[in-house]
Amino acid sequence: MKIKKGFKLREVDSLYVVIPGVQAADTFHGMITLNETGAYLWQKLQTSTTLEALTEGMISEFAVDEETAKKDIEEFLNAVREKGLLDD
Repeated sequence: MKIKKGFKLREVDSLYVVIPGVQAADTFHGMITLNETGAYLWQKLQTSTTLEALTEGMISEFAVDEETAKKDIEEFLNAVREKGLLDD
């Protein structure tokens, strides 16, 4: 799975925002705000990855247990899927 091309992640005053580039702006209007873990997942999804790799990375980066990591990742993936931003 991977985030669709054409979106940019930016940090603005300790907040993370995702904005569409010129081509993506034709189909997506607005911006998405992310917390630190959301920004981490967004960055990891810039290249094709797996749920297992995301889970291992979250456990390592944020010192959370596997159950919490999987729950948070699934919530994030569902949100970006609903917005049509994820290529599975």
